[in-house]
Amino acid sequence: MTTAWIVLDIEGTTSATEAVHKGLYDYARPRLGTWIEDHAADPKVRAALDDIRAETGAATTPEVVAVLHRWMDEDVKATPLKTLQGQIWAAGFAAGELTSHFFADVPPALKRWRAEGTGVAVFSSGSVASQRPWFRHGDAGDLSAYVEAYFDTVNAGPKREESSYRRIAEALGSEPARVLFLSDVPAELDAAEAAGWRTIGVARPGEPNARADFGPHPVIDSFDRLKDHS
Repeated sequence: MTTAWIVLDIEGTTSATEAVHKGLYDYARPRLGTWIEDHAADPKVRAALDDIRAETGAATTPEVVAVLHRWMDEDVKATPLKTLQGQIWAAGFAAGELTSHFFADVPPALKRWRAEGTGVAVFSSGSVASQRPWFRHGDAGDLSAYVEAYFDTVNAGPKREESSYRRIAEALGSEPARVLFLSDVPAELDAAEAAGWRTIGVARPGEPNARADFGPHPVIDSFDRLKDHS
């Protein structure tokens, strides 16, 4: 069956994990408190703060920031954290203070898929607000023209739940069997497969999940290898 959509994870799949954890995390970390106070009237910021306080009991801005820092240290995929980080990163990209990283095989693959008529979407735990500038301000130039849809844990759901992938396929207007998911996280691939998607693990040398057990999922180490699994 012809692939109608390729859905991409970002961290460890299109881009180095270190570029996110060192570049973006280090940029957001000292700016969280100031951002919260300067954007207190923003409904998304208020909603994020309400969620954090309800879950942790944090009351003051320093207490909230301490929670956010702990979540960052533990790599917790918490939606309020992703919302605030995404806003800060978007501002950093717009100001020219941040540049995203992509593996060398990614830009030509995106162009090839566009030429073949295959749609490309992104599903990342990072907020859509951070995904868009990530593709717009890359070290290989603006790649956003090659991405037609963005999904995160807010508009799709948790990345390890089958229902999230069903929701994305419906939003894309595609039969699940015509959607291919590329990710470096086996549990995400399991959830996508359960929803009827095709799946391929991405095990890039030097990445944290390079030696992960991908079970029944085919595995590639570069998007150049994708044609071997079409």
